[in-house]
Amino acid sequence: MTAAERTDEPRLALVGFRSDENSSFLRGAAEAPPLIRSALASDSSNAWCENGRELTGSTFHDAGDFAAPPGATMLATIEAAIGALLDRGLRPISLGGDHAITYPILRAFAKRHPRLSILHVDAHPDLYDEFQGNRLSHACPFARIMEEGLVQRLVQVGLRTINGHQRAQIARFGVEAIEMKQFRDGIDVAFDGPVYVSIDLDGLDPAFAPGVSHREPGGLSTRQTLDVIAGVRAPVVGADVVEFNPRMDPTGMTAMVCAKLVKELAGKMLETT
Repeated sequence: MTAAERTDEPRLALVGFRSDENSSFLRGAAEAPPLIRSALASDSSNAWCENGRELTGSTFHDAGDFAAPPGATMLATIEAAIGALLDRGLRPISLGGDHAITYPILRAFAKRHPRLSILHVDAHPDLYDEFQGNRLSHACPFARIMEEGLVQRLVQVGLRTINGHQRAQIARFGVEAIEMKQFRDGIDVAFDGPVYVSIDLDGLDPAFAPGVSHREPGGLSTRQTLDVIAGVRAPVVGADVVEFNPRMDPTGMTAMVCAKLVKELAGKMLETT
């Protein structure tokens, strides 16, 4: 890293949202943010990213964890928290929490990045119009995002549970869906503007990340997921890592996978700050 790249002012923000009220199967994702932070700071690894950048003590502004209140207040709390970080010129990495948090996050981003695209890693499209009567379910955030026109493009990688309704939603919203059966190492997704990266841990095969509520065999390896992140050739302006459920992770292995993803997302984001 050159002297010009070193700064005592943080360029990224780390923020946790301890919300899993919109989870449809198991609760527990709200417990994840402190454990991801602990894994990120663990002496079992170091602070260097694979692209050669070091995450120093001044890399992140730590905005802490929000125990988001239920319902519409939760949406407003998350949107306001992200908006405040963006207004300070910071690029936030959000720790979930379930995937429902991505909708209010993108509401904040859309006000400041009108040409935004999303790279979404997941086993599920999360495009239900409603799920179990809940339009804010963690199975629905990308339907809300696309309905409101918050992004110009949605690219989904690792899908392997698409039913008829969600295929219709993919067609309706013009989503670029790369199903796991189509995935090949080295796959290249080109973006022509700023990118937000959203990673649901169940996009990875449960052999690599067992600590999730919805284990779907046949997914991405950790290496493949990291290669997808590294392959983004556009400014990454924000990211989230969601759906880690510590109750399903007795060995702590998935927490370390989360920390690795956060570290490499941060390294990618620092390339373009």
